[in-house]
Amino acid sequence: METLKLYDFLPSGNGYKIRLLLTQMGMPFERVEINILKGESRTPEFLSKNPNGKIPVLEIEPGKYLAESNAILVYLSEYTEFLPYDRFLRAQVLQWLFFEQYSHEPYIATSRFWISILGKAEEYRVAIEQKREPGYAALRVMENHLSYHTFFVGERYTIADIALFAYTHVADEGGFDLTKFPAIQAWLERVQSQPRYISITQETSMNYHYNLG
Repeated sequence: METLKLYDFLPSGNGYKIRLLLTQMGMPFERVEINILKGESRTPEFLSKNPNGKIPVLEIEPGKYLAESNAILVYLSEYTEFLPYDRFLRAQVLQWLFFEQYSHEPYIATSRFWISILGKAEEYRVAIEQKREPGYAALRVMENHLSYHTFFVGERYTIADIALFAYTHVADEGGFDLTKFPAIQAWLERVQSQPRYISITQETSMNYHYNLG
């Protein structure tokens, strides 16, 4: 079996989702650092892998690529404990994955990118303010659900939790205050207590390669 190759940017929550799942599954992979701040995701070579010019991209075998973080999560978790077999529960997982990309990530992740990765909070001040309420609206949806549930689907840890955890646990880096969301805070601790948990910028021992260009 070919070793999976993950094209990734270490601070990225979308890339972190894949790293976390692969590590928790015990699957070896090679990580190729793509520095998006230097335009490395816009080179002809990278665009041949993902014409959308975004990380993460998973190379399943030479020349066979899969983009979009949540699609990668579904692919990797098929037939594992991280994705329910039950048809309705699987659909619920997908429901939360779609929620994360449409109602959560555009506000919480983008604010974090502008503030903590680009370091341009003042330059993007107006846009950040516009993202504040929609971001909190997403957090309220999560808080309400987690007030009655241990995890997002089926009372067990799944890729729905991984997808939502990635940017929620660093929401403060985008200016979001989680202290008013006790159910989310308790859930974050449950996720962090899962076996083989790694932090968002933690290097693992799974065969890394760095693009130094």
